[in-house]
Amino acid sequence: MLLRVPLPLESVPNVSEGRDPAVLARLAEGMSHPARLLDVHVDPDHNRSVYTLVGSGDELVETLLNGIGAAKQAIDLGRHEGAHPRVGAADVVPLVPLEPDAEEAARTAALALADRVAEELELPVFFYGRLTEDGREPAYFRRGGPAELQRRIDGGEITPDRGPDRLHPTAGGVVLGVRRPLIAFNVNLRSSDVEIAREIATIVRERDGGFPGVRALGLDLPTAGVVQVSMNVTDWEAAALHEIVARIVAEAQVRDVEVAGSELVGLMPAGAAVAAAGSLLRIEGFDASRVLELRLLER
Repeated sequence: MLLRVPLPLESVPNVSEGRDPAVLARLAEGMSHPARLLDVHVDPDHNRSVYTLVGSGDELVETLLNGIGAAKQAIDLGRHEGAHPRVGAADVVPLVPLEPDAEEAARTAALALADRVAEELELPVFFYGRLTEDGREPAYFRRGGPAELQRRIDGGEITPDRGPDRLHPTAGGVVLGVRRPLIAFNVNLRSSDVEIAREIATIVRERDGGFPGVRALGLDLPTAGVVQVSMNVTDWEAAALHEIVARIVAEAQVRDVEVAGSELVGLMPAGAAVAAAGSLLRIEGFDASRVLELRLLER
């Protein structure tokens, strides 16, 4: 008899710091308990770190409150420089149900966290994803940066869902939501021309007619000496990762640019890796049910 092991909730907070070792150590400590910290991805060019946590709703609320508090104390957006857009020290905080029937638990945890961030940390909180009726994404708040977001608040276009109507002078606000698992994935190009990365990002992203569920930006990474197509793949079943990469490689070749490599930010669903492996190995009908370790987890 196969017994399915219940999955915990996941959170993948994106924090606006990727350079200062002392600050990164404080953030990792804040993100480590009582939830379990599985992974930390740090990027100095983005000046951003991404933490992957799992736990119960209560465990994630306590851990994320600690982590957001550490970010508020340690990060000054007025002095921040980096390739990635941001409006907060703890910029984006998603709660992620790893199975469909856990979405209500994720919503409950997200709303509890929002209340405590607003009351205890006195930061404005903006909802996105499945906490909203229109499914708006973090980019809705980030365009133009903190100054533009404050202007839109002052003009009545946006109202924080929790907390004050003024961004914190150094920590900004928190964009908090519930979403499905996604893959944060970057492809680096050996070029100094960021317009090439922006052109390719336009080709692959959904809103401009590219792959469904793909959000993409073209960024310049001067420390690494490359430009980057930076992506969130929000539905890996609708847009296979290996097909997206193949399209980027083809578009780079047309422009006489070499692909320097790719980068996974955080962790990815096993099914996406299995799909890519099945395609490359040309195994028909290959899916997660054919992977030994995944079958053992069902017992």
